[in-house]
Amino acid sequence: MTTRSVTESEAPAAPSGASLPARPRGRGKNVRWGIAVLCFGGLAVNYLDRSTLSVALPSMSDDLHIGPETQGFILSAFFFTYALCQLPAGALLDKYGVKRVFAIGAIWWSVATVGMGLVRGVGSLVGARMLLGAGEAAGYPAPAKAVSRWFPRHERTLANSVWDNGARVGTAIALPLVTMLVSAFHWRVAFIACGLLGVLWIIGWWRLYHEPADHPKLTTEERAYIEAGGAHTDETAAQEADAPKVRWRDLFRYRTVWGMMLGFFCLNYVIYFFITWFPSYLVDERGFDLLKLGFFGTVPGLVAIFGSLLGGFTADRLLRKGWSTTRVRKTCLVSGTLCSSVIALTVVVPTASGALALLSLSYASLTFSTASVASLPADVAPTAGHVASLAGIQNFASNVAGILGPIVTGFLLASSGGSYLVPLLVSGALSVVGALTYAFVIKRVEPLPVR
Repeated sequence: MTTRSVTESEAPAAPSGASLPARPRGRGKNVRWGIAVLCFGGLAVNYLDRSTLSVALPSMSDDLHIGPETQGFILSAFFFTYALCQLPAGALLDKYGVKRVFAIGAIWWSVATVGMGLVRGVGSLVGARMLLGAGEAAGYPAPAKAVSRWFPRHERTLANSVWDNGARVGTAIALPLVTMLVSAFHWRVAFIACGLLGVLWIIGWWRLYHEPADHPKLTTEERAYIEAGGAHTDETAAQEADAPKVRWRDLFRYRTVWGMMLGFFCLNYVIYFFITWFPSYLVDERGFDLLKLGFFGTVPGLVAIFGSLLGGFTADRLLRKGWSTTRVRKTCLVSGTLCSSVIALTVVVPTASGALALLSLSYASLTFSTASVASLPADVAPTAGHVASLAGIQNFASNVAGILGPIVTGFLLASSGGSYLVPLLVSGALSVVGALTYAFVIKRVEPLPVR
């Protein structure tokens, strides 16, 4: 026999708005969106720092004598520690709070980024890359936790798409910024400069982020609005004592959690092609020089931003219209991941512009789904104290793809004489597997029953 806990995930979507106060309007009554933008900035710096290596790698490979197989291993080294540290990062966020843990993670990854500009060989580069992964592990579950506390359920998907777009903006900025720094100065300067940008964000984060219970600028009207919509604004000791006890390891007993893990693994395998091998693809397969890479290489990332915002807007609008959470999430997740399989068609397109168009569509389709992916932990968490833990578990599985993807692509390139035919076909196939996972492995999107 099972019991169910009532969390913010079960709060009514109120499609007609009848059970909700009027949406706060006017200056000073949208503090929650400032929080989303602050998280966006953190993730943008996070992805800028991790993407710096991908852009600088062609220049670094000459100086440090790095071959294709070794390049793949170096790119994937980040994901070993990044994936493993997702698990403790989520648990620590639930225990010690978003503000403190996210700040510590940002300090860690900024120092590691600067360190990558000081390396002298492959060994030190791998070590710095692994330290970077450990520090950046809080970058995904922290904003997911913050949004679950700051936003009503019917605005949560769009809010998640806002901060999640930091990944696209950070990756897109990395191409022109790092290319400029490498061309004007040296690849070492690029790492040091990007690491110092993280320090600026940390200062802003520590000064501006507060929990809803103690934010100095949160009005009574806005707080009533987000609480009525299902945001868990204040986890008091009494509430935690009354909440059902679910051990962290018991979360792995649920089919829904395994579906979240496998689906995000497939989705992120394709996304990390764009983060790691995409610049090399444009240079090696399509003949882009450094100038073209810095300009045209930003196109898929920019298009993906609009795909993410469209995914968040679509999901929240469907919730307001009365669609069930299960129907909304599956619609967005299945359609987005399935459409992203067009990446496989890139192999038959003769022109660089045609390939860039298909890659842009694929990336935008993936990000259309990611806003709903980021909302799943809060949707299914058995209690409010499990949101970051579930986000960390989900992101752990997705970044196993970050470990395998660059290595597999590197070996496939080496074995085929540098052809991207098989790597792109593999990415397209995994997109289809991801769509089938979200369609059939996850049965219902609802709070997990407490056994």
